[in-house]
Amino acid sequence: MILSVENLSFSYTRRPVLRDVSFTAEKGELLSILGPNGAGKSTLFRCILGSLEGCGGRICVDGRDICTLPHRERARRMAYIPQIHRPTFGYTVLDTVLMGTTRQLSPLQQPGREQIHTARAALERAGVSHLAERNFAHLSGGEQQLVLIARALAQQSDILIMDEPTSALDYGNHLRVLRQVRALSREGYTVLLSTHNPQHALTFADRVLALQDGTVAALGPSGAVLTPALLRRLYGVDTALADTPGGPVIVPLTDEEVR
Repeated sequence: MILSVENLSFSYTRRPVLRDVSFTAEKGELLSILGPNGAGKSTLFRCILGSLEGCGGRICVDGRDICTLPHRERARRMAYIPQIHRPTFGYTVLDTVLMGTTRQLSPLQQPGREQIHTARAALERAGVSHLAERNFAHLSGGEQQLVLIARALAQQSDILIMDEPTSALDYGNHLRVLRQVRALSREGYTVLLSTHNPQHALTFADRVLALQDGTVAALGPSGAVLTPALLRRLYGVDTALADTPGGPVIVPLTDEEVR
């Protein structure tokens, strides 16, 4: 077991956001977090990363409570991959990925040969080594997201936490990024990935954790959990599942088809 969350609860002032959330994520698993807006997905990630105080319950990595881990040790265990952001400064791609190696350095130490080697290896693994000298801000959305994945790989953490990484990408870049993420899970990384697209979870994830109003609505293998009944409960829409050569596809139904 890599990550376990037990009876996690959290409230902003008096408003409960998470209530009694429990699950595990294993080594080499891609766990997709689903749920409508306001279900608690981002708050769940912030609790796991240790950036929120006052979380109830217990979060452990390899049996160790994250509350007992120093900041550098948390960074060694978990890497966060955000949605695409537009940087203020014109960092190169290599410099952006080098930021992932800072946990290996003292506060005033500059990256050296070892860190540069680690960063270039991460770029190669993410398939974007040819972009090393480019300006990060000038890349396409898909390229930027792959560079952010490379930065997380340079951090050399076992757990990758991705908050809606494809939200701003076009269809082709959706597939490129998600294929890369699934390949990383097959190499042994534990990946938690939130998405608003249940088809992504059905196609790429091993298991799904569905949240609704801060509680666990469903948890299990993606093919078993993602039913029309669950999608109706989460999103208030009617769907059907269609078998295709590439696997099951979620098909939205029109009002006429529902009647």
